[in-house]
Amino acid sequence: METAEEVNVSKRADVAAKGEAAIKPEFLTTKDKFHGLLDSEWQSSKREKASESDAEPEPKRLKQNFEGRPDGKRLRGQNKSRPHTKPTAYDEKRLCHSIIQNKECPFGAKCFFDHDIVKYMDSKPSDIGETCHIYETFGKCAYGLSCRFAKAHTTPDFKSMEKADLVKVYEGRTMVKNNMSKELQGRLRKRSVSFEKSEKYLKTLSDNKDKGAQQGDGKTSEKAFIKNTSSDKQSAPVKTVGPLTDADVIKLRPCEKKQVDFQDKLYLAPLTTCGNLPFRRVCKRFGADITCGEMAMCTNLLQGHQSEWALLRRHESEDVFGIQVEGSFPDTMTRCAELINNNTEVDFVDINSGCPIDLVYNKGGGCGLMTRTRKFERIVKGMNYVLDVPLTVKIRTGVQEKSNIAHKLIPEMKNWGVSMITLHGRSREQRYTKLADWDYITTCAKLASPIPLFGNGDILSYEDAMKAKETGVSGIMIARGALIKPWIFTEIKESRHWDISSSERLDILKDFSNFGLEHWGSDTRGVERTRTFLLEWLSFLCRYIPVGLLERVPQKINERPPYYMGRNYLETLMASQNVEDWIRISEMLLGPVPKNFEFLPKHKANSYK
Repeated sequence: METAEEVNVSKRADVAAKGEAAIKPEFLTTKDKFHGLLDSEWQSSKREKASESDAEPEPKRLKQNFEGRPDGKRLRGQNKSRPHTKPTAYDEKRLCHSIIQNKECPFGAKCFFDHDIVKYMDSKPSDIGETCHIYETFGKCAYGLSCRFAKAHTTPDFKSMEKADLVKVYEGRTMVKNNMSKELQGRLRKRSVSFEKSEKYLKTLSDNKDKGAQQGDGKTSEKAFIKNTSSDKQSAPVKTVGPLTDADVIKLRPCEKKQVDFQDKLYLAPLTTCGNLPFRRVCKRFGADITCGEMAMCTNLLQGHQSEWALLRRHESEDVFGIQVEGSFPDTMTRCAELINNNTEVDFVDINSGCPIDLVYNKGGGCGLMTRTRKFERIVKGMNYVLDVPLTVKIRTGVQEKSNIAHKLIPEMKNWGVSMITLHGRSREQRYTKLADWDYITTCAKLASPIPLFGNGDILSYEDAMKAKETGVSGIMIARGALIKPWIFTEIKESRHWDISSSERLDILKDFSNFGLEHWGSDTRGVERTRTFLLEWLSFLCRYIPVGLLERVPQKINERPPYYMGRNYLETLMASQNVEDWIRISEMLLGPVPKNFEFLPKHKANSYK
């Protein structure tokens, strides 16, 4: 007669065939035992810390509720009403920036911020750690006394210390490019930025519209315009300041644009929210060849929104870097391309015509462009005309599930001047409910030749990547696979399964936290912003199942992990899909969360109890 435990394991085996990953029976457990172990271990570790110090006990945190549906299925969709705590909520009183920089405050007594250093230091939250990553790396910390690691670089009389040798190494070096200047932001807000090339192209569109009755649909005159203007570029007078160089006189023809070698590259997909600069740096360390910024709205860029321009930032380690923009009209997209071309350092610009979310699609952007081919063509041709770098396009198989249209668009896009196409093997309606259609990607790759076509969808191991390469694609784009295991790039390049340990994974999270402190700051605001993005990433990382625990290797991306015990406490903690456990991991790296801290993952399916 079978014991209860054996029955439970056999039930788990049955469930595994219905979408859960097959894990060795000795590691399987129940929900209650899983959370019971984590809670008991965590409480014992907190008691040990409390006995070692006389610190005030940590206040009880608000419990996060993620109850599933009555039928036991996972919740779907986005947490659209999730709390968005403003960064200002974490600082009761901020130290004036002029005090940090040892300057006189221009606002004097009217300044809103704190000028009393002793009073500020008394009310400031305790330091997170004894060493400051920014100070140890660059020789000085720009956040001074407001840094959450301030004791590492502050004297007893509240003076900031510096390491002269390190400061000298990084002097004059720009680590992060594509920052929007205040001067440019002011001109964008006043609408005083000149878009000469864009206006020239857009004028032909309006002229064609007026002469449509005489010239048919106006395609002939539009093509003639692009051909003529590209040949006449050198004839225009050149305004110079100082000595005249070849670069001033010789302008690029379309065939002489900067070329990017896309062949056989591993491309990290532009990932909204999680594809931030610190995450891209982590992926670059593991072997990602091409990186791209998060999707930016063209209208917000043209209006000078600081938050949107932050998505264009590029770290010096990103050797092949692109910017992805979204829009639905030729005028705004063309002007946006010219703005990017004149004010940023990029290797290519990508048009997002695959975004499935309602906010974008209902305005005619994202997937909506695939069904509006006339506008799509004008957008591509206009952007191509004003850019000095290659223009790429990301598309899906189509909008409706059983109506693929990518194979009709690809031959047309070749004539429009696209340098590379990325095809996600799902339609808008499908989202992630079914596997990517790699057979269809194979067909489209043949149609796209000689233009490179990248395939995207369901790659979580080097075996998946090898099968994808057999389809004839020029390269592979990896999205969710990189979020679940960023070391996938190393696995693909070395053709192996990496049974990475929990301590190695924690080191990856430490690197991300340090990169986040560099990028968002080491003060309270920067720490909490880093924590928020870390938690968003952990909502994907927890789906990874260590290779040594699997009955069948490799793990498939559509397989959800059942409840299992890891080979140690940390591995078990990292397997939890409970928000409170992710917060515990963040506290190991970034200290205790503030009293008013709240977090909900972006997607409802990313957390449960």
